[in-house]
Amino acid sequence: MSAEASSSSEINFQNSSSIQTNSMASPSNFNMGFSERALSAAGAAFLSAIIVNPLDVAKTRLQAQAAGVPFQNLSHTCSFVILQMLPDTRCFPSCYRSILGEPSCSPYKGTLDVFYKVIRQEGFGRLWRGTTASLALSVPTVGIYLPCYDILCNFMEEYSSQNAASMTPYVPLVAGSVARSLACITCYPIELARTRMQAFKDTRHGKKPPGVLKTLDGVISTNRTTGTLGSSLHKFRFLWTGLGAQLARDVPFSAICWATLEPVRRQIFAMSAGDVSSPVTVVGANFCGGFVAGCLAGACTCPLDVAKTRRQIEKDQIRAMQMTTRQTLIEIWRDGGMKGLFMGVGPRVARAGPSVGIVVSFYEVVKYVLHNRKCQTKN
Repeated sequence: MSAEASSSSEINFQNSSSIQTNSMASPSNFNMGFSERALSAAGAAFLSAIIVNPLDVAKTRLQAQAAGVPFQNLSHTCSFVILQMLPDTRCFPSCYRSILGEPSCSPYKGTLDVFYKVIRQEGFGRLWRGTTASLALSVPTVGIYLPCYDILCNFMEEYSSQNAASMTPYVPLVAGSVARSLACITCYPIELARTRMQAFKDTRHGKKPPGVLKTLDGVISTNRTTGTLGSSLHKFRFLWTGLGAQLARDVPFSAICWATLEPVRRQIFAMSAGDVSSPVTVVGANFCGGFVAGCLAGACTCPLDVAKTRRQIEKDQIRAMQMTTRQTLIEIWRDGGMKGLFMGVGPRVARAGPSVGIVVSFYEVVKYVLHNRKCQTKN
């Protein structure tokens, strides 16, 4: 009886922890539908996208600068000067505006320098450039990603425990990779638009910059005027330019993230002296676990993020379609060495840590609240 009571007590403890130790062991996972999970994830993505967008802009600008972004989104006068003085040249985002008596555009020196120059030259609001695309991307992506991860984890955990117990520790890694791939492929055109919106300067004060749809239309229109593409379907294929680099970045990121997050937050819950099922504990443990996992995954996958950015901002569509992630990484190494491969690692890590922490903690605590409300309604 004593052994049975001890076993029963342990099971009850694991169930009361619900979200904390492992999302697969949570009773809320068994009682919540896909729509409730998607709602929780969408709210988490919305909050995260607004908070960390300036860091995303800084990271993209630094990577675009290293790639030698040509001057295509500057004012007409500035572009004229550049074309006259430096024809057919791909250079850093700097220009000869000082000749015209305007503030000069010197190369970015770091994250804070990006913030300073964007605010000074383009306005404070440009730090949230691409936020619309970020929201349009994050809400459906995370709305697909996290619920699919939960469902896959539940299924794979049950299957592995019955047929291959030794594989159970790898379930978060595999489930995270598969779920991320599905979300990435589905929402990729919006990711392409966001990167292009953030990468290029816009000094045309008073004129509204192009939005998501106009940016994507520009990708197709560029090819429409070349006369080198046959069918309309082939033209729309360019909306998935760089998808391979995106998957090469996001799948390892997700695998590293979940393989780190699950044991970290499990350990935090085990160390918790208070009520492990309280909302405060749920938020704290998931945010800390997500922060650590996001920082580690962001740093490890930075070279792949640089390659993804370079492929997405490539204006020559024929070259873009012929590029591979491996060739891009070799080109980056040849041009900038290790520093080039980890260009923008600071803002990337600074963005990834809080972003993962916010998304996971918000997602889990909303699931917790919805589950408790459902239980109270039944009672």
